[in-house]
Amino acid sequence: MLYVKKFIFNPIQENTYIVYDDTHEAVIIDCGCFFEREWMTMKEFMEQEGLHPVRLLNTHLHFDHSYGNQFVIRDYHLRPQASMLDYDLYSGMQAQVAMFLGNQIASQINTDFTAQLDTPLNDGDQVSFGKHLLRVISVPGHTPGGICFYCEEENMLFVGDSLFCGSIGRTDLPGGNYHDLVSSLSRKIMTLPPATKVYSGHGSETTIEYENKYNPYL
Repeated sequence: MLYVKKFIFNPIQENTYIVYDDTHEAVIIDCGCFFEREWMTMKEFMEQEGLHPVRLLNTHLHFDHSYGNQFVIRDYHLRPQASMLDYDLYSGMQAQVAMFLGNQIASQINTDFTAQLDTPLNDGDQVSFGKHLLRVISVPGHTPGGICFYCEEENMLFVGDSLFCGSIGRTDLPGGNYHDLVSSLSRKIMTLPPATKVYSGHGSETTIEYENKYNPYL
């Protein structure tokens, strides 16, 4: 059985997920902590549950989903895995933060984020932890390298900002493409089993069945 713990972090109210099973091995998906206190809340949960993080994953590399990677690197010595197509976003972390939070906050960033990255993930790759596998599904559109993580056995899908309850990710940011996003979702995501539970990068969970019925973009 897979367990999912959601944390809501940073000024953008991003969903960070810890996913684990009975072996106590865990993956961290989209670590969006901005502040030490946010990271400590997450770390304390893992310590209380006796979890051993073995993977640090990113659905995409916008700052609100990846800024907290540096805490995981520091304390657990795990490097983030994401699509290589988003590496340019990661190297431009300071510019991303400046766009959304202002130059004053951005000026405090002096980390070489690109140097942190581990082996890139590609469509069809499998990420193993504990007794489970997550399959990588490429869903470009919100960013060039947007990916989802799908556990077929447990009917769980982690979509980042590609799909929301009743909506889809914005495509007006650098590298975004509306046609690519809608096409990717329609071909690769909306064809998954209806009962699949969808964990988004912001907001509440949903299901493939609900989105097929009610999402006006798909």
